[in-house]
Amino acid sequence: MQKILKIDESDNLIVALKNLNKGETVCWGTENITLVTDVKAKHKFSTEDIATDGIVSMYGTPVGKATKPIAKGEAVTVNNIKHYAAPVLLNNEPYHWQEPDISAYATRTFKGYMRDDGRVGTANYWLVLPLVFCENRNVTKLTDALNDALGYSDHSLTRFAMDLAGDSASKGKDKEKLLPHIEGVRCITVNSGCGGATTDSMTMCDVLAAYADHPNVIGITVFSLGCEKARVIDFQHALNKRNPNFDKPALYFKQQEWENEEQMMQSALRETFSQMKAVGRTPRVDVPLSFLKLGVKCGASDGFSGISGNPAMGLVSDWVVTLGGASGLAEFPELCGAEGDMVKRCRNPADKKKFLELMNNYEKTANFFDTSIADNPSPGNIADGLITDAIKSTGAAKKGGRAPISAVCDYAEPMPDAGLSLVCTPGNDVVAVTGLVAAGCNIVIFSTGLGTPTGNPIVPVLKISTNTEIAERLKDIIDFDCGSVIEGTPLHDVSQALFERVIETASRDYIVKSDRLEQYDFLLWKRSLDL
Repeated sequence: MQKILKIDESDNLIVALKNLNKGETVCWGTENITLVTDVKAKHKFSTEDIATDGIVSMYGTPVGKATKPIAKGEAVTVNNIKHYAAPVLLNNEPYHWQEPDISAYATRTFKGYMRDDGRVGTANYWLVLPLVFCENRNVTKLTDALNDALGYSDHSLTRFAMDLAGDSASKGKDKEKLLPHIEGVRCITVNSGCGGATTDSMTMCDVLAAYADHPNVIGITVFSLGCEKARVIDFQHALNKRNPNFDKPALYFKQQEWENEEQMMQSALRETFSQMKAVGRTPRVDVPLSFLKLGVKCGASDGFSGISGNPAMGLVSDWVVTLGGASGLAEFPELCGAEGDMVKRCRNPADKKKFLELMNNYEKTANFFDTSIADNPSPGNIADGLITDAIKSTGAAKKGGRAPISAVCDYAEPMPDAGLSLVCTPGNDVVAVTGLVAAGCNIVIFSTGLGTPTGNPIVPVLKISTNTEIAERLKDIIDFDCGSVIEGTPLHDVSQALFERVIETASRDYIVKSDRLEQYDFLLWKRSLDL
């Protein structure tokens, strides 16, 4: 294994692939560099003397500015560099890229659910959702009761608790699935719907409508209280706007119209069960890979994310797009520092402007709260080598490959069925995945260097590691290891293996770890304020 990596020959920063010691001499090409500080694995050091206000670069682009003189061979830290990105040039020069060879996948398929409207699902779920946070308890009670009764629940922890209590004879036993053609009842809980800005409640309706209309959902049960801002009529309006031809079973229960909660819950159980039994036994069928709609996401990132996991994901994204499928790149704070490349790759001049407007509006909101989207790196990111947001962003942007950008979508806006889209979300793991699914993704690939269990209620979230150590230590949450790239395995080979895992996941021949752990995360982006 090599000790160091210079990502672009124009860079004046080099990545340490393993711990390096002060006084050690390392070589890159014909250049010898003697380290004047220790450099931890995943961190970077300078290839030259850099004066105060001098530019530091990685991935062939500026990623920071020196706040004090930096010596050749010195590690860069939060104490000697700060965030800096090159100015963005708004021009209409055409973007050219070399489409990858996808001949090996041209006739490949995955097993999906073909819906009547021509869309394809990767799962079959009944969805239970609230229109206000007051109904979260009823949503979870109904979901738990149905999953227990129909055999979808994992009772392993209950059995363990019963063992501890000395009473495991009859409780917590798994049942045979009564409706095996449905893969479970999933629910959403919310933090909005009332007590805040009306705009947030209406945005929530848009997101919930996107989930209800998603091809992975076969029917919905909706709870409301009766006095909330997000009324049933508002949700139905959002649903009609999303899909005027929406025709899935939809049940509504408004609590203030019932004499007591028990009656409402029993009716909700009875009617939901009846509708689930009536759902046709739709089989999985072979469909072209062009029906894949990827969401690409990274979280709990480390200094290897932009070298292994994200570029591997980027190749898969490019292959899917070239095959005629779609990919969505989220996390706008993690494009802070990569804006120039994003603008250059937008096919439509209007999308260039829309992207920059969304970024500027995001920054204005951050400034109002006396911060900046450049504050995105967490202490964990920084400790593992992502010192500035530009370093993090230029590595994070690798998830989107090199394909041209076909569309720029605001939060909860549907993305096209083909091409690479930029999907406006925060960097927050759960909020971003929630937004990608609302955009229409039917599978999410999620790279992590430090480990995160993040999942989603209706779409499989395939967790890939950027280093082998975390894959081996957190086997229960990591689905695929990209760490072999760091050890010297060609990126193309690792990406091909990752694509096979994606196809297996879309077909449900492989069940992602987050689903096995029942990690069904959902979190709305509240862009306004509580009142």
